[in-house]
Amino acid sequence: MRIREMTAADAVAVGQVARAALTLDTREAPLLVARLLRPPRERRWTALVTDDLTGVLLASMAQAAPHGHIDLLAVTPEATGQGRGRALVEAAEEWMRGLGATEARFAGNPPCYAWPGVDVRYTPAACLAERLGYEWYGTAWNMTADLTGDLSVEIDLARLDRVGVAVQKATRKDIGAVAAFVETHWGGDWAWETEQASGCHYASRDGKIIGFAAWGTRPAWFGPTGVAEAARGLGVGQVLLRRCLAEQRDSGLTEAQISWVGPLRFYSRAVGARAERVFWLYRRKLGHS
Repeated sequence: MRIREMTAADAVAVGQVARAALTLDTREAPLLVARLLRPPRERRWTALVTDDLTGVLLASMAQAAPHGHIDLLAVTPEATGQGRGRALVEAAEEWMRGLGATEARFAGNPPCYAWPGVDVRYTPAACLAERLGYEWYGTAWNMTADLTGDLSVEIDLARLDRVGVAVQKATRKDIGAVAAFVETHWGGDWAWETEQASGCHYASRDGKIIGFAAWGTRPAWFGPTGVAEAARGLGVGQVLLRRCLAEQRDSGLTEAQISWVGPLRFYSRAVGARAERVFWLYRRKLGHS
């Protein structure tokens, strides 16, 4: 079986492979492929396919990182069990070695990733990783927020106004300043996601940004979000969250995915979100080929 680099002429077929294989993400699968094919400029990446276009793998490396990421692996159902997944992974590992990687990961490569890791319900992918010698090293999760409930913030906005905090939607003119704030506090990955988002809200006090929340790096996804340490405890984060979720509801959604969650308790209390999608993260050392 021959593995080769994907070409532009393969784009439609690769989207169909993803749609057929990623049964938990059928609608979004072609969009995931398109997203991974447009990473940040500084990222090194490759897209590999089987010669019969029944399997695809996308892999990437950050410029300064010593490890590579398998971002997406999909094999059509009728072609599984014939070694295509293994062949694609091995070809990706060889590509990583060529760039100096000493470790390969089945894990998200922020800020442009499909999922944090392997969804535990994609059992064949987890089995393949373990069969190839990858070791589990962590768990991540998404939370689901119901958008049909109460997302009002009027009382909170009035309370924040009394302490000099204003909350507003970021316009095209604002987004550069918001992204600069995000990069200062949380780094370039979150700043890139903020600039890519469909919607963003931010809070300010005395003319300085103190918090932000973004949504729509993928249509149903919320995040990233953060509040400067000095401004925590005012309830700013909850207001920003609700403002974004309300916009997602207005776009026609009934649920939103809060991606790669850290503080479970915050989202559970703020909007009744529930932990739902669970991801396993895998890695293995890369020896010489």
